[in-house]
Amino acid sequence: MRFYDLIFLAFSTLVRYPLRTLMLLIATSIGVMAVILLTAVGEGARDYITGEFRDMGTNLLIVIPGKNETSGGGSPVDLAGVAPRDLTVEDAISLRQIEAIKNIAPIVIGETPAQFNGLERSVPIIGTTPSFLAVRKWEMATGNFLPGVTLDRSPPVCVIGKEVESELFGKNKAIGQWLRVGDRRCRVTGIIGTEGRAVGIDAQKVVVMPVSLATALFNRPSLFRIGIEARNTWEMEQIKKDIIRIIKKRHQGKEDITVIRQDSVMKSFDNIFNVLTMALGSIASISLFVAGILIMNVMLVAVSQRQAEIGLLKAIGARNNQINSLFITEAIILSGSGALLGLVLGHTVTQVLKVAFPTFNFLPPLWASFVSLFVALVSGVVFGLLPARRAAKLDPVIALSGNK
Repeated sequence: MRFYDLIFLAFSTLVRYPLRTLMLLIATSIGVMAVILLTAVGEGARDYITGEFRDMGTNLLIVIPGKNETSGGGSPVDLAGVAPRDLTVEDAISLRQIEAIKNIAPIVIGETPAQFNGLERSVPIIGTTPSFLAVRKWEMATGNFLPGVTLDRSPPVCVIGKEVESELFGKNKAIGQWLRVGDRRCRVTGIIGTEGRAVGIDAQKVVVMPVSLATALFNRPSLFRIGIEARNTWEMEQIKKDIIRIIKKRHQGKEDITVIRQDSVMKSFDNIFNVLTMALGSIASISLFVAGILIMNVMLVAVSQRQAEIGLLKAIGARNNQINSLFITEAIILSGSGALLGLVLGHTVTQVLKVAFPTFNFLPPLWASFVSLFVALVSGVVFGLLPARRAAKLDPVIALSGNK
């Protein structure tokens, strides 16, 4: 039996049983499509998160109170049972002596009611300096970001998110108006244009004010953290050492801060999401093995149904290895065609999702297509071996007689 005859006979058999062929194609294509979609979600999440960090730049450092490398903040108690000293505005001011630092943005966060003309809503507060705009890569829709504010000087000004503007000011012009925030009053100087989150707070729902005004408002001198922008990426490691040295000296020789490099955080997230994407792909690949088992079961039934056909092929001279090859070829065609259909469907659905959710990049990795195709073909061959061997072992006389 020539190779051409083998392919022709395998295709003819599959066409002769359209319902069975369609069922197996759907099973395999669903498995491949699941791999494509799940890896696209994982890769899209990785791209989105690392993109957010990338947009802020890779030359950023974050100073957090407490010697805790894995902490996102807070002030853990040390082994002696003594809490580390708080970061203060004075600590931030002391870092200005480091020439390689471009911007310093001390950050205080909290929440308090904001009022205007009898309207009130609870708003998250960020206390900082104008450097925050550069450090976080924010943009203003209108107005100015904390004009006249420095680390040393805190005039009563603030900027607000668009949602705060809409709820409290309505159709009135917000810029130039005096807004009561807690027990303080500040003049609105601008509207934030950036969307998204910073330090866990929605930019459109926030009120940003000078850091000293915020510490007075919440009656606490401690900072949440200090954001620092380096002039050059290659100087960051030295800046990190200088920050630790200066703060340690101010804190009576105690190293009670953590300095995190933004690029290190980005790499950590990148690695985490890479592992997550591979895990999702592996989970989805299980469905391909399930499809392979289905192919095996259906083909085992087909061996019984096609006994007369197998007997006739053997009677006209077909050898056992040729019968074996025929059934394996059918399994390969089924799994391969199902895999290609799944690839087309999976990539089509990801394109639809990109249109529906333009801010999230559903991007299936290239390896997912190759791996899913390979696994589908391998599972087809492996699970096609048992039916193929059973068919090859049939006695032609018994097969032609129709006895089982």
